[in-house]
This record gives sequence, C-alpha cells and structure tokens, in this order.
Amino acid sequence: MSKAYVFTRFGGPEVETFVDQDPPEPGPGQLLVAVRAAGVNPVDWKLRAGKRRPGSPPAEFPEVLGSEVAGVIEAVGSDVVGFAVGDAVFGNPDTGGYAEYTLLPASLAAHKPAGLSFAEAAALPVAVATAYDGLRQLDLPAGATLLITGVGGGVGVAAAQLARHLGVRVVGTASEGKKAFVESLGAVHVPPGPALADRVRAAAPDGRVDAVFDLVGGEDLVTVASLLPDPRGKLITAAAKETVAELGGAAVARARTSEVLDTVARLAVDGVLRPQVTATYPLERAGEALRAVEGGHTRGKVVIEVGA
Repeated sequence: MSKAYVFTRFGGPEVETFVDQDPPEPGPGQLLVAVRAAGVNPVDWKLRAGKRRPGSPPAEFPEVLGSEVAGVIEAVGSDVVGFAVGDAVFGNPDTGGYAEYTLLPASLAAHKPAGLSFAEAAALPVAVATAYDGLRQLDLPAGATLLITGVGGGVGVAAAQLARHLGVRVVGTASEGKKAFVESLGAVHVPPGPALADRVRAAAPDGRVDAVFDLVGGEDLVTVASLLPDPRGKLITAAAKETVAELGGAAVARARTSEVLDTVARLAVDGVLRPQVTATYPLERAGEALRAVEGGHTRGKVVIEVGA
C-alpha cells in the first residue's frame, strides 16, 4: 500500500484527507513513477473546489491532488519509447502528484537533468511551462515592456526571468512585502490596489506597456487591460479565461508537450531561470502546503517532498 493525499468530494479543505491505496498499474503510454517531489499550484485547490475545465472527465472520488511531479520510473507501460525503469523524470501526472506513486503519461514527461534537484524539476511542468508558453504566445521583441500581474507567484517568477532573458522590460504587481523579491528578478515593482493603472504608467519605461500577462484575474485584470490600445494578441491570462475573452484578450495557450518540458529544464540548467522553490513540506503536511498556496501570499514555488 502507498500513501496519497486526496479530496473525497468537491468543497473546501474539509474534504481533504490521506488514504492508503495500491500503486496504480501503468497502461499503454504510461509510466509508473515513485514520486520524489510534487509541485503545489492554485489549480490544485480550484479542482478540489469543483472548478474543472470544460470537457474534463467526471471526477472519480477519492481524487489525488497535484498536477506536477518529479520522480523515478518504477515500471513502464506498453507503447512507451525513450523511457526505462530507473530513469529520473518529471511531468504532469494522470493520477495526481501528492502521492508516493503516480502514473505519468510519457507524452507529458521528460528526463530530469542531473543538474536539477527533484524539487526544482517538480516546479517546471505547470508554473514554468505556463510562463514559457505565455511568452511564446505574446512574442514580444527585445525592448518591449511587459506587465505581469501577480508576479510574485510561481508562474510570475518564471515569466519575469524568461522575459528579462529575451530583453523584455518587466513591470510586475505584487504586495508591498514582495517588493525586494520582485526587484531581485529584474522587474519594476508596483503594488496592487486603487489607481493601479496610473501607478503602472508611472513605473513603466516611456509610461506605457506593450503587453499584459495576467495571473490574478478579477478587477486588476479589467483595470490593466485599459493600458493596452488593442488587447488582441497582447493580453493573456492564466487566471480568468472568460473575463479576458470579454476584454478582447485570450487565455494562455498551453502546448503541454515533452519538448516544452525539455526546453524549460535546459533553461533552468543553463541558469536562464531559477525555479525559485521557496518552501518545501513533507507529504505528511500536504494540507499545509496547499493552504499556503490557497492563501495567495506565497513567494515563488511551494513543493511537497515525498521520497528520499
């Protein structure tokens, strides 16, 4: 039997619990992975709350939490090429990440470079890959100015680093307590709140922004959208798909491929970006890890460390 942290129905933290279960069997195209680390993301608590993507299969309770992992392959299903037992890998699991074992589709997996820890690799499949996909979508030239709302979280931290590497100037919104952290990323810090658009204009080079990468949604998204003369192609969000469509923008178009995972891992190894894992929790404290992210005040990335 193996341990997993699950939710037993849609709801709040009260529906979360630990269960013992048999390790799953890998099917065609799947890898059985002994989890060493699992990234914690806002999407985890949103799924627990019942906010599922249109077209998603019905939930089968209990459902294991977690959408990104790194670990070691224990078994390989049929029709898998390029992976073998004992390989260190990372990716997006089919059966949840807050667990001792999970199933990882080979199409959404990549080999973990030796230069990355399991915790760092577990921070890549959702947060860093979302940032990478979003910046490719915006396709900004060097010298352009990008506004990132919620820059202090996992996606924002990665987006700021990748944008700066491309020669893009970055302005980021985050709480006053994150000012030094945001500036350490090479971004200009702007606190959220009333008159946000005016403060962004005052902070931005030349008094303007060329694109917005939104990570918070809500009124802040509506406010900063007004900074763009034409939001088409220059306003994207990872937080509020319906709202951004009403404003003329678009959701981040996720590639979700092994090639993207390989690319972001290489960028991390080369020092272009740091996954910025700022807090780790053992599996036994998975609920605390998720509360930290659900509270919305974390810096960088929270990771659950599972195995040795």
